[in-house]
Amino acid sequence: MREFTADYLDRTRRGMWADSRAALTDLSLSDRERVLDVGCGTGELTAVVAEEAPDATVVGVDADTELLDVARASARGESQPRRGFLAGDATRLPFPDDSFDLVVCQALLVNLPEPARAVEEFTRVSTDRVAAVEPDNGDVAVSSTVDAESSLAATARAAFLDGVETDPTATGVAETFAEAGLREVSSRRYHHETRIEPPYSEADVRGATRKASGAALADHERVLRRALSPSDYDDLRQQWRAMGREVVGQMQSNDYRRVEVVPFDVTVGRV
Repeated sequence: MREFTADYLDRTRRGMWADSRAALTDLSLSDRERVLDVGCGTGELTAVVAEEAPDATVVGVDADTELLDVARASARGESQPRRGFLAGDATRLPFPDDSFDLVVCQALLVNLPEPARAVEEFTRVSTDRVAAVEPDNGDVAVSSTVDAESSLAATARAAFLDGVETDPTATGVAETFAEAGLREVSSRRYHHETRIEPPYSEADVRGATRKASGAALADHERVLRRALSPSDYDDLRQQWRAMGREVVGQMQSNDYRRVEVVPFDVTVGRV
């Protein structure tokens, strides 16, 4: 399974649920009593579920204890704590059968080498519904006022798709649900749009700096090097840093604008 830092999750998921909560309609959150968020990371979706399921106990589970520490910190101070977090493996959930009436995950199955094993576990511990919110990383669109950014993003994405050892497109999730014995399986596609434009936030400026230093590309270096020769990777990195410097320059004159659209599928099935 691919591993992520809290900072990476914050950058890639920032603002996702600010305007996309309609995507959770099929989960019937208002009717839930016990919900499990598998691969919860730093707890963004866990918090959304807790807000949308006001009478439910919501549990987040993740194998990364450092991410769980961040999730627990964000949940502190609740007047009526209904969120709890536990360390555990998605393919060996530490719960007895029928422990929850909804099991959900976000951007988990696309990062697992054997997603079917996880879905079987979801089905085992749920009495009603299983849901997955998964991005289609193969269909991301980027537009930018920096001419090279869109083409370089497409080049890096193609290499990533070639080098990654899991299926990052989520195209087989509905089939995996059906094979696990789930019924009434449905899948709806939504789009998450992220805009960078003046006035720039601190996060926007940090992102531009990471482009210029090459750090943003280095997040995926191991995967990219599986698909690219050493010289091709070095060339991509050099072009990426030059693009980043242009981004920084346009930001300094308040001219930089960028739009990224990530499609994601919400797949739901009944036990």
